[in-house]
Amino acid sequence: MATFAHITPARCTQLGNALTAAGLAWEDNGNQARPEPLTYTATDPQGRHWTIDAATSNQITPSRPATLWQAQCATPMRRTTVMSARALAHHIRDFPA
Repeated sequence: MATFAHITPARCTQLGNALTAAGLAWEDNGNQARPEPLTYTATDPQGRHWTIDAATSNQITPSRPATLWQAQCATPMRRTTVMSARALAHHIRDFPA
């Protein structure tokens, strides 16, 4: 069964800091205490909205423990691989128009 024990308050703070450092407007739904429904929304420079979710324990690679987040954009339909907070923020910021 998939778990979310790897999503800690520090990891949530790290994601928020990475999104802010990338210059992205973002918000979360306030579920840091319950990571299963935890969702972030970020807006890229072109105005597209990305939904960011925590990866499940089944998606985490032990050799890359900071790779915890995955994002999806509806227009154009795009789902990223599981990435670190900083890599994901840069991917959203730099996704081509």
